[in-house]
Amino acid sequence: MIDRARLAELTAREQRTFLERNPRSRAAYDRAEHLFGQVPMTWMNKKAGAFPLYLAEARGNRVTDIDGNVYLDFALGDTGAMGGHSPAPVVDAVQRRIGDSGGVTTMMPTEDAEWVGAELSRRFGLDVWSFSLTATDANRWAIRLVRALTGRSKILFHSYSYHGSVDESLIVVGADGEGTSRPGNVGAPVDVTLTSRVAEINDLDGLERQLAHGDVAAVLIEPALTNIGIVLPDPGYHEGVRELTRRHGALLIIDETHTFSAGPGGATKAWGLEPDVLVIGKAIAGGVPSGAYGLTREIADRVLGRTDLGLIDMGGVGGTLAGSPLSIAATRATLEHVLTDAAFTGMIEVADHYTDGVRRLFERFGLPWTISQLGARAEYRFVSPAPRNGTESDAAADAELEDFLHLYLTNRGILLTPFHNMALMSPVTTRDDVDAHLAVLEQALAELTA
Repeated sequence: MIDRARLAELTAREQRTFLERNPRSRAAYDRAEHLFGQVPMTWMNKKAGAFPLYLAEARGNRVTDIDGNVYLDFALGDTGAMGGHSPAPVVDAVQRRIGDSGGVTTMMPTEDAEWVGAELSRRFGLDVWSFSLTATDANRWAIRLVRALTGRSKILFHSYSYHGSVDESLIVVGADGEGTSRPGNVGAPVDVTLTSRVAEINDLDGLERQLAHGDVAAVLIEPALTNIGIVLPDPGYHEGVRELTRRHGALLIIDETHTFSAGPGGATKAWGLEPDVLVIGKAIAGGVPSGAYGLTREIADRVLGRTDLGLIDMGGVGGTLAGSPLSIAATRATLEHVLTDAAFTGMIEVADHYTDGVRRLFERFGLPWTISQLGARAEYRFVSPAPRNGTESDAAADAELEDFLHLYLTNRGILLTPFHNMALMSPVTTRDDVDAHLAVLEQALAELTA
């Protein structure tokens, strides 16, 4: 339904506008001779324009670049800034820890950690918690624990799921229905099929076939796919997953790093899930690096009862900066004052307004596209009906359309997550902000379909 020649023409126009609006960002990028890929982290090169925008400041859900352009930010650090940029309670807590109290890194616990652990237990239901600096590390350490407990070597994932840069997770379902390395996997230490198994979300038969091999220590999944477009579970899917894992002697790890948007206790609380281990990161510390994994009391007792595991020294399940006074202070401030139960209620209401508005625009312009919502986040895909698994969602990608829409929105002061078409609501995002976004999207679709 899209005239590709017109799409290319419009994209070229937006590229020219992008260059005109951002001379300082372009110059900064051109000067970056000592950075790998010209950026602090190579994923910052995921951009629709010819170069990334350079940050000057960010507050709440507003970002200003070094050219002075101000943006409504619906990316919010791809969930890392779900509480908004530099929320005052987090800033205050960090300043107290750095300034008044001192002691950013001491290798000593603080009393805040118990408060955070209790609050995470209230929200997610897991009994005891351990901290990291990223969800990637929390996933790695959880994987080590479940392997030690079960004596099994493999971890089972959803195809096209997202668990950071965990080596084992970079596996997808191949054309033959079996696992294969995800395209683009960089320097894998071993063939991923030696460490992992994979099944599509919403395919209980496929999950059971993989579990039947008897070598799966744990199923490690997102409750819904989030980094390949939002793919929601079918009714009854998670009940089936839990029944199959128990029947086949595998543990269940739920990664809530992105699905935390579903509510104050993530999808685990909202949907009544029963994991043995739960992993979370990114958003819980208001942008300060932090992650955590929670264990049921039974699992924790089994691990602590083992005398052969190096849990205190060099067992591969810890980091010097993990659970630092700074990250724990930021986590407490975020959970206690920013991403509260009441805040989630408001965020989800604003996301409802966004989803309804986008859906009406698709209907108005006769576009066979869909939008899926997961609490405070929503994402559209250029296909209808919505994909039911990761492979379908990957096949629905349209880089040309995505680049055009991202450029069009960016040139008019709206930022979406650069990796996909995700919009996330923070506690300070308003319906007026959403309406501003919808107005620009409407302009884009009108030009695209004219």
